[in-house]
Amino acid sequence: MSRLELWQSCYLLFPLLVLCHLYISPYTKVEESFNIQAVHDILQYGVPTQNSNLRFKALYDHMTFPGAVPRTFIGAVVLAAVAKPVVWLGNLDGAQQQLLVRSILGLFNAAALIYYASGVRRAYGKTAAAWYTIHQASQFHVWYYSSRTLPNMFAFGMSTFALSLLLPVTPSTTESLVKRNKLALYLLTLAAVIFRSELGLLLGCQCLYMLLRPGLKISAALSLIRRVLVPAILTAAVTGLLLTVSVDTFFWQSPNPLWPELVAFLSNVFPQKDSLGASAWGTSPWYWYFTNALPRLLMNPFVLGLIPIGFTYRSIATSNLDLIAPSLGYVCLYSCLAHKETRFLFPVVPPLTAAVARVAAYIYTQSGRYPIYYIFTLFIVLTTTCTALVSHLFLLPLSAQTYPGAHALSALHSVSLNYPPRPTVRVHLTNLALQTGVTHFLSTPSFTNSSGHGRPVFYLPGSPSGDKPPLVSTQRTRWVYDKSDNETEFLSPMFWAQFDYVVVEDPGRVIGRWDVVDKVPSLGPPQVLTPDVGRGLLVLGDKEERREVDGLSRLVEAIYGKKMKMLYGVVHDVLREGYGLQHVLGKRGSWTKGWWVHWGLENRLYILKRA
Repeated sequence: MSRLELWQSCYLLFPLLVLCHLYISPYTKVEESFNIQAVHDILQYGVPTQNSNLRFKALYDHMTFPGAVPRTFIGAVVLAAVAKPVVWLGNLDGAQQQLLVRSILGLFNAAALIYYASGVRRAYGKTAAAWYTIHQASQFHVWYYSSRTLPNMFAFGMSTFALSLLLPVTPSTTESLVKRNKLALYLLTLAAVIFRSELGLLLGCQCLYMLLRPGLKISAALSLIRRVLVPAILTAAVTGLLLTVSVDTFFWQSPNPLWPELVAFLSNVFPQKDSLGASAWGTSPWYWYFTNALPRLLMNPFVLGLIPIGFTYRSIATSNLDLIAPSLGYVCLYSCLAHKETRFLFPVVPPLTAAVARVAAYIYTQSGRYPIYYIFTLFIVLTTTCTALVSHLFLLPLSAQTYPGAHALSALHSVSLNYPPRPTVRVHLTNLALQTGVTHFLSTPSFTNSSGHGRPVFYLPGSPSGDKPPLVSTQRTRWVYDKSDNETEFLSPMFWAQFDYVVVEDPGRVIGRWDVVDKVPSLGPPQVLTPDVGRGLLVLGDKEERREVDGLSRLVEAIYGKKMKMLYGVVHDVLREGYGLQHVLGKRGSWTKGWWVHWGLENRLYILKRA
C-alpha cells in the first residue's frame, strides 16, 4: 500500500467514530426532539399539499409541542428527503429509521471534518494533517454530537466546510483565492441565517480578521470588500431568507412571514418581560468557555497549552494566528451572553485543533535533533492516547446510560408481550421519559409494522412440503401515549384509570392498583461513601430496597460485562478494604481509609401495569 493510500485510509477513522458513537448511544434527548420528530412526521405523513393547516394540526408533532421558540424545518426536510428512498426500499421499522436519519447527518459532518483534514494537509503538510487527525479523533464531544439532530450539528458541517476553504492553498491564483473566500463566507452566512444565528459572530470575526490582517494594504482591503465580502454575504443572506421564510412559514402555518432564527435570537438576547430568554436555562460566568468548555472539547489539557507555545516559533506563529484569532474572537463575543453551553463552541473546534496539530507537528519534526523535543513528542502521544481511551471507552458508554426514557419504552414493548394482545394500549409517559429518549420513531414496537399489525394471536405451522402454508392471525394494536404534565390531573383517580401502563419516576404518586412490571436504571450522580456506610451496601430508594453498589461495579458490569466487574472488584477490595499485600502481611488497612466514590446505575423510571 502506498503512502497516499495509507493516508487516505486514515480518513475512514472519522465516519467509523461517528457510527460507533451512534451505535453505542442511539437515543436522543429533549434538545434534539424538534428535528427528530419533524423528520419522522415528514417521512410518515409526507408534506401536505391540500388542507395543510388541518393536516399539520392533526398529524405533526410541532403543532402540539411547538417548543419555546420556532425552529427551521429545512434540516428535517433535507434529512427526510435523503432517507426516504432507503426507508421505502428497506422497509425499515421505526428504530432503524431513526438510526438511518442520524447516520446521514453524522456522515455529513464526518465528511466535513475529512475535507478540513485534507485542507490542513494542503495548507500545512502531511505531518500537520496526521497530527490533526490524531487529535481530532481523540476528542469526545464532536463525535458524540455529530449525528444528533440539533440545529448546531446541521450548522456544524457547513461551518467546517467554510473554514476549510479559508485555509491557505499553495500555489494559488488571485481568482481561485477569491472564489474560495466567497464560497466560505457564503456557507457561513447561510448557516447563520438558517440554522444558528450565533455563527454571525464567527462570520464577523472572520471578515474583520481578513481586513485587518498584517501587511494588507488599504486598496487590497477595499477590493476584498467589493469582490468577496459584500457579494458573498449579501447573496447568501437573500438565499437563506428566501429558503427559511418560505419553508418555515408553510410548515408552521404562520399568518405572517416567519424567520425562526430571528425569533430565537430576539428571544434569547432581548427577552420579553415575562421571559428570561436563554438565561432561563442557566447562566455561567464570562470565563466559563475558557476554563471549562474549551478544555473539555479539546479533551487533552496539555495540548491546549500548545496553542500559546506555538507563538514562540516564528515559522508557524503568523499562520497559526489565522486559525486562532477569529476563533477566540468568536468565543470572547459569545462569552457576553450569560447562558452558555459547550455545543455553542463546536464551530471553532476544527481550527483550534489544527492550531494544536501544527505545534505538535513542529515539535515532532525537531525531535530527531533535540532530546527535549523527543520527550515532548512522547508526552503528546501518551496524553493523546489516554484522552482517546477516556473519550471512547469511558465517556461514551457512560453517556449511553443517560437515556432511561428510551430504555423504558423498549422495556414496555417487551413487557407487553407477556400479556394477551389488545386492540388499544394506552400509556402515560412522565416528563423524565419524554426528555430522555422517547420519540415517535420508537413509539411503535418493533414487532408492529407500519400498518399497525403486531405479534400473532395464534400460529399454525404449514406442512413440511410447503403445500399448506402456515396460518397466522395477528392482532392490530394501536399504541396511544399521553404526555400531559398537569399536576392537578395527577391527583384524580379518574386520570390514572384510563391507562393500561404508566412510566413514572415515583410509583407512589400513581393512584389505584398497579403492579411494577419493570425498573429502568440510569446513570446517577456521584456519591461519596463514608466508612460507616458498610462494605458495598447502600440504602437507595425504598426502605426495603437494599442494593449492592460496590462503587462502579454495577455500571462496569452493564457496560463491559462480568469479567470487568470482577477485575474492578479486586481493585475495590485492595483500595477500600485493604486486601491484597497488606492482608498477606497481616497489616490489613484501607488505602482510602474506608472512603469510596459510588457512581453507578440507579433506578430512575418504573413501568407499572394496571392490576
